[in-house]
Amino acid sequence: MQSMTGYGRCVAAEDGREMTVEVKSVNHRFLDISCRLPRSIGFLDEMVRRGVSERLSRGHVDVFVNYVNHRQDARTVQVDAQLACSYKKALKELGKALGQDSDLSLCEYAKLPDVLSVVEGEENQEVVSGLFKRALCGALNDLCSMRRREGENLRRDVLAKTAAIDEIRAKIKLRAPHVIQEYRDRLAQRLSALMEGEIDDARFITEVAIFADRAAIDEELVRLESHIAQIRSAVELEESVGRKLDFLVQELNREVNTIGSKASDAEIAQCVVEAKGEIEKLREQVQNIE
Repeated sequence: MQSMTGYGRCVAAEDGREMTVEVKSVNHRFLDISCRLPRSIGFLDEMVRRGVSERLSRGHVDVFVNYVNHRQDARTVQVDAQLACSYKKALKELGKALGQDSDLSLCEYAKLPDVLSVVEGEENQEVVSGLFKRALCGALNDLCSMRRREGENLRRDVLAKTAAIDEIRAKIKLRAPHVIQEYRDRLAQRLSALMEGEIDDARFITEVAIFADRAAIDEELVRLESHIAQIRSAVELEESVGRKLDFLVQELNREVNTIGSKASDAEIAQCVVEAKGEIEKLREQVQNIE
């Protein structure tokens, strides 16, 4: 089980080229990839998205790439001779108009805008792609390692919170049969007081049956136990289980709410409050799981 939060970084260098890749991920309902590439290697964008999607299934992922080429052929200087001639002609005309000498030195011409320009050399896409693949793989390895470590912490915490919910479920199950009996006793006392000791058995049985049907929570307890078992099983799977756990936690909450609305008992009501607190803690943790 993996967390959706992590960070990885890797630097790959070869033959004067250096590629640095940083990958960060945080919680997200789906896989959302954001990539920042230098313009000179923009052709790698598709490789980034394919590489990340092969390793991750959920989370907002930011990929930062820095590329430096120290090779001699990485940049060249180009001369715009026609522009320099245009400058010279224009300066002569300006000199005549102002009555001043317009001759400039070679260095002064070189300083004029756009006479000299630095041009990035065309990259060898095959070589750059191979270098990038190594850097991305290393960064993703670091990221996944961190996500697994955090995922193990989450797994232990999810199991602990699930155990707490299961203990509350067991208390409710133990208490539930007494609710009907206590209602039967209270009702018998009331009817006896109202009818001076003579109780209409048919009416009494009917009232108890109606209450028992309305307050019955056996089905909810069975489903609650099933959901707890599924959570314990899911956290041991070698796959993405975040969405499944999120659904199961919603089902836990639904069953506990139903129990709270059906069981007219103070002890069970207190258990329901405790269970909802634990379920909310569990829900917050599950949001971090891939």
